[in-house]
Amino acid sequence: MKNSLKALFTHFFVTVFFVIAALAYFHPVLQGKVIEQSDIVQFTGMAKEQNDFRKRTGEEPYWTNSAFGGMPTYQLGAYYPHDYIKKLDRLIRFLPRPADYLFLYFIGFYILLCCLKVDYRLAVLGALAFGFSTYMIIILGVGHNAKAHALGYLPILLGGIVLTFRKKYLWGFVLTALAMALEVVANHYQMTYYGMLLILILGIAYLVYAIQKGELKHFFVSIGILVIAVALGIAANATSLMATKEYADWSTRGKSELTIDYQGNTKENLDGLDREYITRWSYGISESLNLFVPRLFGGSSQENLGENSKTYGFLIDQGIPRSQALNFSSAVTLYWGDQPGTSGPAYIGAIVFFLFILGLILVKGKAKWWLLGGTLLSLLLSWGKNFSFLTDFMIDYFPLYDKFRAVSSIQVVLELCAPVLAILALQVLFKNTVSQTDKLKALRISFFIVFGLGILLFLVKGMFDFSGYHDDTIKRYYGDEILDLIQSDRKAVYTSDLFRSLIYVFLAALALWFFLKEKIKQNVAVILLGVLMVSDLVGVNLRYVNKENFIAKRRMTRPFQESPADTEILKDTTNFRVFDQTQGFEGARTSYFHKTISGYHAAKPAGMEDLFYFHIAQGNIGILNMLNIKYVIQQDEEGRSYPVLNPDANGNAWFVEKLLPVEDANTEILDLDSLDTKRNALVNTIKFPNINRFNFTVDSIASVTLTDYEPNHLTYRSVNSNAGAAVFSEMYYPHGWNVYIDGKPKKHFRVNYVLRALMLPEGEHTIEFKFEPQIIALGSQITLASSALLGLIILSGLGYTFWRYRKKEKGTTP
Repeated sequence: MKNSLKALFTHFFVTVFFVIAALAYFHPVLQGKVIEQSDIVQFTGMAKEQNDFRKRTGEEPYWTNSAFGGMPTYQLGAYYPHDYIKKLDRLIRFLPRPADYLFLYFIGFYILLCCLKVDYRLAVLGALAFGFSTYMIIILGVGHNAKAHALGYLPILLGGIVLTFRKKYLWGFVLTALAMALEVVANHYQMTYYGMLLILILGIAYLVYAIQKGELKHFFVSIGILVIAVALGIAANATSLMATKEYADWSTRGKSELTIDYQGNTKENLDGLDREYITRWSYGISESLNLFVPRLFGGSSQENLGENSKTYGFLIDQGIPRSQALNFSSAVTLYWGDQPGTSGPAYIGAIVFFLFILGLILVKGKAKWWLLGGTLLSLLLSWGKNFSFLTDFMIDYFPLYDKFRAVSSIQVVLELCAPVLAILALQVLFKNTVSQTDKLKALRISFFIVFGLGILLFLVKGMFDFSGYHDDTIKRYYGDEILDLIQSDRKAVYTSDLFRSLIYVFLAALALWFFLKEKIKQNVAVILLGVLMVSDLVGVNLRYVNKENFIAKRRMTRPFQESPADTEILKDTTNFRVFDQTQGFEGARTSYFHKTISGYHAAKPAGMEDLFYFHIAQGNIGILNMLNIKYVIQQDEEGRSYPVLNPDANGNAWFVEKLLPVEDANTEILDLDSLDTKRNALVNTIKFPNINRFNFTVDSIASVTLTDYEPNHLTYRSVNSNAGAAVFSEMYYPHGWNVYIDGKPKKHFRVNYVLRALMLPEGEHTIEFKFEPQIIALGSQITLASSALLGLIILSGLGYTFWRYRKKEKGTTP
């Protein structure tokens, strides 16, 4: 019990240290400031209508009409009943954002290393290395919060699996189930998927060792326990998972109805994302060496070089005012890698890189092989189209791989594995399981490998042309001379960061050599390595995320300022949509003030995206009319925006004279090109075979009027002397929307590829569209039952552990 209390206090003080470290890096949060994250700004615009409705009614709408013509809010921060895991998650992330995510990085990685039986001092060192890895900080700077969230819980999930394979079945089960539940709450399935690939490699490594040691029974018992734990963790998030799956099938992540693209080409991939879209952000093969040297390929697309750059000096020499020269040189397009752009390098630290190589020599056993396997797989897959053989295989044959874009982000697996192996190398170095001679030999070999790599990179510098993705644009706007200077700055940071990394490697190797020669104690060596490692990583991180990224909280709560065009449009209190031509299809600014067809989301409604590229981008005004776009925002010659009234907008609903049958999605979307949307509508009779009437009489008094609007409840009044077909300028979503005529449920159908339609009887009637997703009701019941079971198992585990300790104290338990 005494040892247990000591361990408990140790973990408590380590946790406090992590809190201090997270707040120290993001210290502006202590002044009430918040980080200005571009993705969160967009999210705020997308979720505005939902949040306003929740605040006004205390209820959840689960649908918003403010973006992409209408979509579920399942991926916009919807609240679900009985979401107790989410409440636990908020309790864990108690610090102000983004310090909460940095703390989660630290504590999650610390738990993993403890499960691997690493000394707590080295576990702290590893946690700092992982948490301050440059990519981990950069994603917080740009607002990839869900990604950071998922990466924070992934090490804990790995820790639970490791515990189970160590025959700590009870707590392995509990930790795995809890971590899996929290991992799913993070709601970034791409990162979770990559984590599952790493777990698959881990499982293979453990299976090989089980076969070698004749422990297959233990292996399969562990697998059974883990399968149940993972299933329970997933079930505790049933509502969000089921709702997300339902929406994903309707979005750009699902199977497309079309077999052609807007240019008439045959679609390559009907089920999932387009191959070019998946691999657009592919890491260059040589570019991956920025894991070792941060600005080997320039760093970021907007690098701040200040007064130290050749570009700044040239501008000053040309008589450009200092403020303008500084402004230009603070956002130099220094990155020259294979990707279209980047916010910074995936730098794991020169010392971590060096210790990882040391780990390949010193560390033995299954941990080394699953860490190496995960590192190699993630590195090869991050190359995307630059290593197309493997990437194409994964897209074509590996389940769900084609659902995710930006393959370069799989390097997060490497960024997790490398510091684990680095810390395991230190553990071997500090223990007596290997001879002093072997330790010194391994240290020398790893040092010469890494230092030799650095020298080689210096010698081959002249082989690179330092030309980047956007150099033609720079040349066109600024001329050859500015481009030449930018390329000179690229060469300068290549060299300076290369020598910087080599200095850190030399100092780390020197500290370890002093330890092995018994010149310094272990604690001193650990502290020296910690100081060097943190100064290295934090020094690079501050180039990209620092106090300048923080702003007053009120600016993030209202990130968009109302323009004169917005003010003018908001005077109109009817229900309509706005299309901002200056924004196009991407961006959530318009969503913050109006209902619109644009937005910002990784999984857009597929139908609206198809409509945009097939018709709206080609200038088909009829599509704007049927989507009830009453105002179009344009720009004058001086860059000022102004609203243009569209008098031909069809309105909220209207009767049509004809339903024109088509038999496939290709015909349906192509025929919209010449369709008179006010009089006719296209219906896919293969998808809706019960439609048996196609011609209608529409007289002068026929109308359908929107009388009451809520995002999840639309009420109309219809007047018609004849039975007819009404079209509604709302997105057709096949799940959850129920329609009632005079309180009686009826069936509606889809027309014009994306819109709702309904057969209406003659006379006056009240029509109600209500969003009543059954998936939420069903999922909530599963979530409640699973959460209760998980809670009961945790309490039972705590009770059993306490009972064991009491027995041990009395000497009745061995």
